Amino acid sequence: MRIKKAANRDLPPRLLRRVRNLKSGAQWVGYYYDGRDENGKRVEIPLGTDLDVAKMEWAKLDRKTVPKIARLLRDVFNRYERDVIPSKMPRTQKDNLLSLKQLRAAFDEAPIDAITPQILAQYRDKRSGKVRANREISLLSHIFNMAREWGITEKENPAAGVRKNKERPRDFYAGPEIWNAVYGNAVPELQDAMDLAYLTGQRPSDVLSMRVSDCIDGFLQVSQGKTSKKLRIQLMTRNQLNQLGGLIERLLEQHKDRRVRNPYLITTETGRNVTSSMLRLRFDDARKNAIANALNNHDKILAEKIRLFQFRDIRPKAASEIADLAHASRLLGHTDKRITEIIYRRVGEVVEPTR
Repeated sequence: MRIKKAANRDLPPRLLRRVRNLKSGAQWVGYYYDGRDENGKRVEIPLGTDLDVAKMEWAKLDRKTVPKIARLLRDVFNRYERDVIPSKMPRTQKDNLLSLKQLRAAFDEAPIDAITPQILAQYRDKRSGKVRANREISLLSHIFNMAREWGITEKENPAAGVRKNKERPRDFYAGPEIWNAVYGNAVPELQDAMDLAYLTGQRPSDVLSMRVSDCIDGFLQVSQGKTSKKLRIQLMTRNQLNQLGGLIERLLEQHKDRRVRNPYLITTETGRNVTSSMLRLRFDDARKNAIANALNNHDKILAEKIRLFQFRDIRPKAASEIADLAHASRLLGHTDKRITEIIYRRVGEVVEPTR
């Protein structure tokens, strides 16, 4: 008596799975239809490597109804992580992977068509990180849209109508007293980074990635890492070096004096380029010393304000101190002035008194 092998028991009749071990160590899986040719001789008809497609082709050959495919979100997550996330900017990739880790813990084993708005609302309410919950639901919404494009589901996106948690934009403004306190305790390369961040209004990662070769024909060329927005920031105003131009000239002179062969503008006194972690440690040290000085002067209020200061607050400081909103928006690389006005301008509107 011929014993049926268990390898294909999860497949419809006459649908075969073939597994081969490749030299690379990976496994190749293909699917075949166990059919007959015109002479009645047995033949295996290749149906491809995708199980869903193979089942549809099997149904055509076997003249059966296409079996309903219960796809788990784990499979969709895997495909999204493999095909979509690598096409995004590095910072967005990192954020997506962090959100995806949380989504996997909750939904990996769930069938995609079983997810409802009510389930996502429950997930939102149970998450302790309210802002992170918003990011995770937004990512899940995009994953569902991609799943619809891929033909994995025909169901409406359950995340589309789910209410997000309220978010309050950061409202910290580093005024002159706070700025001077930290700047006065900063090492030279941190001072250079703070000046460059303020005068260009760019993100910390973009400031650290600025290179000597970006200074071309009186402009500082900027390609924003998050949005790929390209800017040319003027180094001269009315045929004279502006403050940014003076800073760039000083940084280039430092390279010559130190005989630095590093291509980056922000470097240490020994010629090393300043990384994100180095910048954070130097800023933390300067802030810590500034707090200590404030406490020594019995100014607890200033010490608390300094404690709230982060390097990323320099970008909104720049936006807040530019009188022209349109100019500030263009410098920050925003396509909508409302983003600059609502999120980045952190000082009150200039108004006249009653009399």
